[in-house]
Amino acid sequence: QVQLVESGGEFVQSGGSLRLSCAASGRTFMAMAWFRQAPGKEREFVAAISWDITNTGYADSVKGRFTISRDNAKNTVYLQMSSLEPEDTAVYYCAATTGYNRGAYYIRSTDYNYWGQGIQVTVSS
Repeated sequence: QVQLVESGGEFVQSGGSLRLSCAASGRTFMAMAWFRQAPGKEREFVAAISWDITNTGYADSVKGRFTISRDNAKNTVYLQMSSLEPEDTAVYYCAATTGYNRGAYYIRSTDYNYWGQGIQVTVSS
């Protein structure tokens, strides 16, 4: 059974830090990513990483503040978030895709075929 399970979300004050984790199981995934959806807004890309960890991508709004990483031995992807702002408040989703391109990552949600259930991150001002 394929599962993506997020953890690490919580309430934090502006300027604080959090690390989200996403534990994958059931198969090997190529690119993995984080998306987020704030109330009343569409789901948006946050960060992505290739299977071989050579390539990463970030939304402009999080560049320099967030870092995506992965541990293939643990089948886990992480999102280290620093200098958090109230605008970062959202439900964060882990996403993963299968395939054969070990060096690719993707920024469109339609490129990912497996999703976690989402985890709330709330940043207070």
